[in-house]
Amino acid sequence: MQRVGLYPGTFDPITNGHLDIIGRAVKLVDKLVIGVAINEGKGPMFSLEERVAIIRDETAHLNKVAEIEVRPFKGLLMHFAREVHASSIIRGLRAVADFEYEFQMTAMNQQLDREIETVFLMADPRHQAVASRLVKEIAILGGDISKFVTPGVAERLLLKVGRA
Repeated sequence: MQRVGLYPGTFDPITNGHLDIIGRAVKLVDKLVIGVAINEGKGPMFSLEERVAIIRDETAHLNKVAEIEVRPFKGLLMHFAREVHASSIIRGLRAVADFEYEFQMTAMNQQLDREIETVFLMADPRHQAVASRLVKEIAILGGDISKFVTPGVAERLLLKVGRA
């Protein structure tokens, strides 16, 4: 039976921290579904189509380790997890604040479906402070984002904020 993991997020944009978690998650599963949340409430800078395309580009090399599928989703995460036949949900943890939120979400998700496990991967110390929201702010304010995103993502982000 194929082990399918689901790594959900908004990925606006995908950061080196996200890519680190994805790179480690593919070692744990046969297939990793990267669920790109349709969350217009967050007012994403990149369109859904752009985020999906960027993630596909940035993770293509990992298809040698495990099958990767990038799919948009809307609605309840556990419904999407069932739809893609996920046996686990992969989550990255950066700090105590992440843990408190994720702990509560995991408890709720277990009430919805006890068959789907949540697996936490600690962020690499180099990426613990990285958040998409902060990367966008640094880009807008003229700072150097090269430590936080790949060159391809940096190029797209700088173009988006009028700095390319």
